[in-house]
Amino acid sequence: MNDTLQQLLKIPNNRLDEINAVLLDPGERVMKDFLAVVAKYGTPDEINRKHREARQLENLMKVIETRQPKYIADLKWLMEQRDKGAFISVADYRRKVLGAKADQIKFKDDFAVTMEVSALQYFPWIRPMVERAIDDRTLVPGRFIAVRKMKESEEDGDLPAIVAALDIMGASFVETLDTKGTDGSNPHLGGPATITGYFGGIGQPNEHALMWLDEFLYYYTNYGVQHALNFNAGTILLGFLLYRLGVNIQFKISVYFGSDNPSHALWIMMMAKLLSRDDGTSPLIGFNWSNSINNETMEITAQFRKALGFENVVRFEHHITETWKSIVIQPYDRRAELIEIADHVANISAKHEGAGPEVDATRTHPSDILEYFREKKEVIESGDWDNLQLNFMDKVDACNKTAWALTEHGLSFVAAPNFHR
Repeated sequence: MNDTLQQLLKIPNNRLDEINAVLLDPGERVMKDFLAVVAKYGTPDEINRKHREARQLENLMKVIETRQPKYIADLKWLMEQRDKGAFISVADYRRKVLGAKADQIKFKDDFAVTMEVSALQYFPWIRPMVERAIDDRTLVPGRFIAVRKMKESEEDGDLPAIVAALDIMGASFVETLDTKGTDGSNPHLGGPATITGYFGGIGQPNEHALMWLDEFLYYYTNYGVQHALNFNAGTILLGFLLYRLGVNIQFKISVYFGSDNPSHALWIMMMAKLLSRDDGTSPLIGFNWSNSINNETMEITAQFRKALGFENVVRFEHHITETWKSIVIQPYDRRAELIEIADHVANISAKHEGAGPEVDATRTHPSDILEYFREKKEVIESGDWDNLQLNFMDKVDACNKTAWALTEHGLSFVAAPNFHR
């Protein structure tokens, strides 16, 4: 009975013909508007060439020299530490955790968990993090998220400096564009008094989806930013279409999108498959789950993720810790659940958005998700600069605790690849 019923779900080939008719119709306004934004930056080949040139370290250094020349010394210092092998190796880290028996364990490298921290807001936080890793023989994470105002970061030189620093580390990172739904795009919504207006998603209404696309292409071609957060079903589709044209952007779905069940994930991944390239790749390289999901949700989704050929393409990004304030009920700590799933679900990123709750609860200024929306000038003038840096360092420490726990259980991690070989 169920087999017969399931056959009713088969999609006839003529449905694809009807979709193609819309995508290829030169008179369709939605497609004309999309292509007009892309054309501002050139052909896909020209756009990718601009990206590659902007991402070259020597070109990033030239931009930094004009905007924040004092950062050059720190970037050269990072390269020196990398080149002389100042960091603990993965093998030595395992021996640090397990002693001599580490050499006898076959670690599950096929299921290595990426160590991730959010949010890396300011370039000056990088050196203290790296110095601690060298001194304490700990790990620099392999992935970072930034949620700072992009224009502010561009103007003060932090943006190109962070791009350069993370390339030196070999770490991946994701930027959050300014067209992120809380930018006044909905003129009828404000703060907490209108919070129910955001329940359907923070939104990219009307022309703002195209503005997101335009902003992404600007930073892609001018600063080599390849990865951006994606919050909205419309901008997700635009990302798929842009990649299908041949532009090598990538994105991750943000936790703010609220993906909280396998059916939601299937909907997104079906569209990713439909608009994937002939080599099977998709720009969807990160899927940040809602905080409410459990391990079973990831296990069910992993099954069809693999069937669609996306196991090595789409990373599951899962919050292990969260900021103490303004996002979840505390205490929130998913480390034990990660250990349970990390031996059989591949391509997971363990995201640390806060210190462990046992640490954050003791801070006079605990981590707060609302800090991401503050201006740098206001942070400095308020005297909170050191507080926010401490919050960031706490997140890196929480990430290290997760790597330690994984290692204790014979599981693998991905830290900054160029530092921890």
